Amino acid sequence: MNTVAAPAPVMDNSVEDALLRSIRIPPRPSLLVDLQQELGEQDPSPRRIARIIGNDVGMSGALLKLANSPFFGAARKAKSVEQAINFLGINHCAALLTGLLARQAVGDKDGALNQFWETSARRAQALVFISRKLRIAPPDIAHTFGLFCDIGVPLLMERFADYRDTFDRATKAAERKFTDIEDERHQTNHAAIGCLLARNWGLSPDVSWAILHHHDYEVLKDDNTDDAIRSLVAASVLAERGIQRYHGNRDSLEWEKGGALACQHLGVEEDEADDLLEELHETFHTEH
Repeated sequence: MNTVAAPAPVMDNSVEDALLRSIRIPPRPSLLVDLQQELGEQDPSPRRIARIIGNDVGMSGALLKLANSPFFGAARKAKSVEQAINFLGINHCAALLTGLLARQAVGDKDGALNQFWETSARRAQALVFISRKLRIAPPDIAHTFGLFCDIGVPLLMERFADYRDTFDRATKAAERKFTDIEDERHQTNHAAIGCLLARNWGLSPDVSWAILHHHDYEVLKDDNTDDAIRSLVAASVLAERGIQRYHGNRDSLEWEKGGALACQHLGVEEDEADDLLEELHETFHTEH
């Protein structure tokens, strides 16, 4: 599929360089560089990939724990990284590892970020579920997008002392676009920063562009933007509503802003979307 990306963010090189200097964008981990190099081979080897991951004991253990979690529903439990790769597939294991590396690079020592990482993991699971049901994206692309969707948030929290207040205001904004409020107060937003990180880390262009536009629901009507990008954005609106319901909130402001456009793009009626989210809700609960 040839990706026709939406117009690039209005950001010349000098502005982009200034952002990179003022906001800590974690460099691409060497483990990810090695992994992507192997994945770029004509015939990637699960054994070689397992050897790359095995060089980091902590990552190996965390990957195995994720691969064996109830959400992935594997009939057998993987006892080694190579088994996990064979059970789940190379691309999906690579997506899981990329998410683990993101958490390590951005940091999770601050207790205030625990909820952020939990929500990111939940969003990734929701997007995999929705993408499989509606057949709109490979599981690894959906999972990576879900994990990195809001990766700019903790980076902006680190950079701006008052960003938590900005985030709170944007979360409660009933009509204004989330990123508009961030731009007004900080001259940048978490979607733009997340897109920069995704590009720097060599993630799929579909993922980086979807991150950039995941609060820009007008893009769902833009035929010049590749369908794969718009489908990820639309699925993220459903995922957000599903997560809100899981936490006992029947309403979702992002759904009010983009739900109708998301359903229209995905070709589902609102009652069909409700049924899908009910099934997602049950899936969340069966994990415990």
